[in-house]
Amino acid sequence: MRIESPQISVTRGRWRRIGAAALGTAALVIAGLGTAAPAGATPAKSVSPQVTWTRACATPTKGQMACKALRVTGGTTAFQKEQQAQARTDAVTPNAADASTPSGYGPSDLQDAYGLTSAAASNGSGETIAIVDAYNDPNAEADLAKYRTYYGLSACTTANGCFKKVSQTGSTTSLPTSDSGWSEEISLDLDMASAVCPNCSILLVEAKSATMANLGTAVNEAVTLGAKYVSNSYGGSESSSDATYDTSYFKHTGVAITVSAGDAGYGAEYPAASQYVTSVGGTALSADSSSRGWSESVWETSSTEGTGSGCSSYDTKPAWQTDTGCTKRTIADVSAVADPATGVSVYDSYGVTAGWYTFGGTSASAPIIAGVYALAGTPSSGSYPAKFPYTAAGTSALNDVTSGTNGSCGSTYLCTAKSGYDGPTGYGTPEGVAAFTG
Repeated sequence: MRIESPQISVTRGRWRRIGAAALGTAALVIAGLGTAAPAGATPAKSVSPQVTWTRACATPTKGQMACKALRVTGGTTAFQKEQQAQARTDAVTPNAADASTPSGYGPSDLQDAYGLTSAAASNGSGETIAIVDAYNDPNAEADLAKYRTYYGLSACTTANGCFKKVSQTGSTTSLPTSDSGWSEEISLDLDMASAVCPNCSILLVEAKSATMANLGTAVNEAVTLGAKYVSNSYGGSESSSDATYDTSYFKHTGVAITVSAGDAGYGAEYPAASQYVTSVGGTALSADSSSRGWSESVWETSSTEGTGSGCSSYDTKPAWQTDTGCTKRTIADVSAVADPATGVSVYDSYGVTAGWYTFGGTSASAPIIAGVYALAGTPSSGSYPAKFPYTAAGTSALNDVTSGTNGSCGSTYLCTAKSGYDGPTGYGTPEGVAAFTG
């Protein structure tokens, strides 16, 4: 494991200080501690003895989708614990007042955890990941530049052609109303796409509101503009209209569409339940002494807080999904880190104190998996990339998550991790890109 910052480098237990500044940054605290939540946001929740968090977006009105970004507001993340342990070993005095640097996992951590280091260095050029969210983030490009500069990633700007922001109609000038909560979601999504696929271009498509019709229109626009990888970090209750939404917005062959499985524990959401998307569950990710250097379990805070999973009430089961516990679509397909206590670093400045924050939620895991698809290369025309992890080559190239639960469904695989396929984590987390190649 390597934890990055300009001052400090940790490589699987070896603490290396770079300059005197390391003495003041050996242990980091969560950026934004004590800042106000966006208007209408839910109160901070206790995730574990380690952290508290708040939902980035306000509670949606009836008929709207909820964003899945969870912003840490207090406590100590796994990243900070690792740094503090190394600081004690090296007799470095932590500076608990420093909130100016990241307190969550960065690009090299995620690439190392998911076996992507070589692929991320050489792949992704010419590929475009689309991020679909609601409302406008006026600081999206500037915040992305802060993240990429800090971690030494190449510039991704409008000027150099790497970054583009449009409305759901494709306009670069007539953009939706700005929203601070969804801006946090956008920052999380852009940073995770960058972390996993640094060479990819990024297309941000902003829907004018959080209805499924507007977000779905944004998905279609992303595909029209050429994106082969489309990340969606939102969800809501299922409805009898979902089959129509499937055909209207998500049935795009040759395009990998990823969707957050949800953050409310066991239970199905849409569009994660769409038969045409890759539904992405969430894990807790921690460094350890194994040969991989990392371990994962199902992310769960309580029976109502954790990664989503379960049986769809409306959506047809895709032909490649063969589990027998659901007659219709089963959630999820694959997974990645989502526990706020083992969260990721994000830079955000709109509606909050500008700076570094730690985020969790399946809003983190969906763009991570979109980035892995992009590293794997353009899907074949006519294919449904949601099928790829289900092939023999796919299931053998994933980290099987076998511990943890996300709610109450008896002891079945729908809410309890086991060897092979299970609801909360699907077939597991990336170990390289082979599971995401057609």
